Amino acid sequence: MKRIPLGARLDMAEKAEAAGFSFHTMYGEPYWDEETAYAFTLRQIEDDIEDPSTALHAMCREAVAEIVKSEELMQRLAIPREHWDLVAESWQSGAPELYGRFDLIYDGQGPAKMIEYNADTPTALFESASFQWDWLEDMIRNGALPEGTDQFNGIYEALTARFAQISPAGTHIHFTAFADSPEDYATVEMMAYAARAADMGAHFVNLPEIGVTDTGQFADAEGRVIGTLFKLYPWEDLLRDDFATHLAGAQCRYLEPAWKAVVSNKGLLPVLWQMFEGHPNLLPSFFADDLDAGSDAVTRAEDALARGVVRKPVFSREGASISIRQGDAVIEDATVRDYDAHPMIAQAYHEMPVFDGFRPVIGTWIVGETCVGMGLREDRSRITQDLSRFKPHYILD
Repeated sequence: MKRIPLGARLDMAEKAEAAGFSFHTMYGEPYWDEETAYAFTLRQIEDDIEDPSTALHAMCREAVAEIVKSEELMQRLAIPREHWDLVAESWQSGAPELYGRFDLIYDGQGPAKMIEYNADTPTALFESASFQWDWLEDMIRNGALPEGTDQFNGIYEALTARFAQISPAGTHIHFTAFADSPEDYATVEMMAYAARAADMGAHFVNLPEIGVTDTGQFADAEGRVIGTLFKLYPWEDLLRDDFATHLAGAQCRYLEPAWKAVVSNKGLLPVLWQMFEGHPNLLPSFFADDLDAGSDAVTRAEDALARGVVRKPVFSREGASISIRQGDAVIEDATVRDYDAHPMIAQAYHEMPVFDGFRPVIGTWIVGETCVGMGLREDRSRITQDLSRFKPHYILD
């Protein structure tokens, strides 16, 4: 794993704008940054990143099966009591999943460490699946990278195949997000593009324009009933909205399904550690009150916890309300504290690699149940935030 200076394409901004990638620069700072790129060996990709991510996803599914049948765990994950049946039944009925993204710490040497699973509403999809691939083709074409250079990126093809697998051809799917959020809109547009390639009908509806019919079904702004809904809107908010009472009876299939409410929840991390303690791709994790109370499991993890503890809300986005401490010292603290009121978990801190002053986090994409690609974000901070830069990657051999 190396960080290689390759130089940016002279026409990068024009190509981004032409592709609809309007947020390549935000607030005067680059979000997409191709001055340097990360290079990996094929062995690193396959053995350290791809296969472990697929295995982690299988472990997460095992955890879901345990959580949905446990009232204690549903409470600890702050799933509203009135929606426990909706969440459990979506799992028990086999409601299909579409995609997710693990965030991993990896330094090119030891096992990659899972720091969280964005299993419900992951973004950075367009830049991972599409613009990153366009960058690779341009770099080969202009001679900056040798012919035959590859990238771990089968995301778009896998999404198209997954849509075809879970829906009959001709199925009409509504895609919703807040239309005034360019990043969110780019994600649903990428999804809709893949769905159309799988012979689905794809319709965008601005999230605030979804209504309820007299029979309790969801409908778009033109009055069309929504039978299948891809929503870039997290289940933890959906379950608490005014429309939540209609979710179970709306005769609507949701992508992602309701059981993703427990796997996209940071409370998943202590559950995984309880079930798979010592797994090389996991970090010791506990519900915060369990850590404070102490236990044999906490004692067994004391060496890892002595290197630092990351406290995270069970619900959080873009690093908000995360704190990293070593003993009594705070070594990193999120400035955005929007999620402070939520229950907390505590995860052992794992030192991140530093390349030229930047700390990368690898995002591995799961489609269906398989890892199919990756992207990287980097920041000088230990906490990845909304303006952390996206970096392209390629495979050295």
